[in-house]
Amino acid sequence: MRRKDPERPLGERILLTLYWALSGYALRAVRALSWLILAVTGSFFALMLWGLPDVDPKPQITGKQTAVGQNVRLTVDSPDPTLTIDYGDRISGKRAEKAQRVLINSVVFRSSGQNFTTAGTYIEMGSRIAEPVLLGCALFALRGRIKR
Repeated sequence: MRRKDPERPLGERILLTLYWALSGYALRAVRALSWLILAVTGSFFALMLWGLPDVDPKPQITGKQTAVGQNVRLTVDSPDPTLTIDYGDRISGKRAEKAQRVLINSVVFRSSGQNFTTAGTYIEMGSRIAEPVLLGCALFALRGRIKR
């Protein structure tokens, strides 16, 4: 009833609607697990298509050789990751393995150490937020089923 009450603040109604849609108020484990599988699959393909660069950029060290006994000043520059390969070549076993590793790491809030394109950075941030929340909803629903 709180979800449909027009007297309630809009933010609370939106939050309750999302909670209902994603997990049926933590009573529907299948619904929460389905959303989790859909989110992981979507993140996986989004990372493969837009998030992983062609090759990992290698840091470049530039400097100036000086006379013996003088200090050396070096500059380390890491170029921005780029994505220029065709869509057909973006779906490969190597890229799938990288995307899988990133997603597994993101669910447990660890950094993957992988360089991403700008889109890939946002995809990983979204999966770091959404997937643990969906996993928590599924666990609450399973806990409710077991306790009955």
